[in-house]
Amino acid sequence: MSSPLTIAYLFTTFPKSTETFLQREIVGMQRQGVRLRIYSLWGGGGEFRGIPVSRFNPWRLLTLLWGIPWFALTRWDVFGVLLKGLCTRKPPSWLNFWENMLGAGFAGVCYREFRHDPPDLIHAAWGGAPATAAWILAQLSGHRFSAAAHAYDLYEHGGDWWLNEKLAAAAFVHTSTQMGRGSLLERGLPPSRVAVIRRGLEQLPPLKPLRSIRSPLRILCIARLVEKKGLLRQIDVYAGLEKRGLEFEARIVGDGPLRDQLQDKIKLLGLGGKVRLLGHCSQDEVGRQLAWADVLVHTGVVSATGDRDGLPNVIPEAMAAGAMVVTSPAAATTEAIVNESSGLVAEVGDLPAWETALLRISTDDTLCERLRLTARAWVEENFDAHRNANQLYQRFCAAVAEAPTQATARNAPVLIL
Repeated sequence: MSSPLTIAYLFTTFPKSTETFLQREIVGMQRQGVRLRIYSLWGGGGEFRGIPVSRFNPWRLLTLLWGIPWFALTRWDVFGVLLKGLCTRKPPSWLNFWENMLGAGFAGVCYREFRHDPPDLIHAAWGGAPATAAWILAQLSGHRFSAAAHAYDLYEHGGDWWLNEKLAAAAFVHTSTQMGRGSLLERGLPPSRVAVIRRGLEQLPPLKPLRSIRSPLRILCIARLVEKKGLLRQIDVYAGLEKRGLEFEARIVGDGPLRDQLQDKIKLLGLGGKVRLLGHCSQDEVGRQLAWADVLVHTGVVSATGDRDGLPNVIPEAMAAGAMVVTSPAAATTEAIVNESSGLVAEVGDLPAWETALLRISTDDTLCERLRLTARAWVEENFDAHRNANQLYQRFCAAVAEAPTQATARNAPVLIL
């Protein structure tokens, strides 16, 4: 294109310490020369790598008290669709209801800003509030938008409230797993508009050597302490290893609502000397923990609400560093971890299988070297942040090139919001 793209990136919260993959995406767009306007709908804000992050002030939603009637009168084509949906369908959860209301409110409040200074494309980093905002802004302004849809958007309580309508209107939808692509196709999206573009690492670390003596076995888990990570079952695995006499040390990095429950179970099973909860760690510290570990474990499950992981970024990060991976087959982890090739796979409910897998890693050098080398090759092929950012950039360029004229937007009535 003759001039750099201007893309308005909409996030729920940005920057967020646990979402380093989104930060890498922004870095990748910077390297492509994209002019970025970053909006954080809830919290966040400040500056990121020299780019101001516009933090939405929720008090501005009060202006909708007099803006909504005018909006209903002047743009019933948009408002009527929203009103019909509100009256005829039940949201999957109150949290998802308010997420969508936040996105709709942001669009109503910020409509004039986007109308008077339109970006080439609006991109929603998530399928919840950001996609709702992008969808409504696009209807009001006439320019195109794209969206990302990942595991939470697709599966929590059966998926986001307005997901089908939003994604059907998007220029394309970005997901990072084949599992996500399959779910989007089941929702009726044309295959040509679903882009599987994985996340990535900006720089691959050196492949650390295999520890010749892996006793005690150094076991690492990096996860939010929530139900879908299967951490209570993971503590049972450690109890089984203790009974079988395997010398090990386990560290769990991350924080969340299950922390106290996990700590109580560790104490109840007498594992306080073997299993430690480290809490949240910086990205640099995560790198140090991966350098320490012999093996990364992921005990993901499908939660009671339907939520599940896609491919947690920490799995390719461990594969790149040279730590073996043992994972459950839940969600999209087996897109990277092929059993006996790039890692080991065990059902979360099969505790003996987990114990056997970890015992093998503690003693079988030939197995470990095969897993490590194959895993590293997968990362080099699939998890290069620069290559993947270029793929996403090319999709942005194609979406802008296909964009309809802005005449409709320029001639639309201005909303006084």
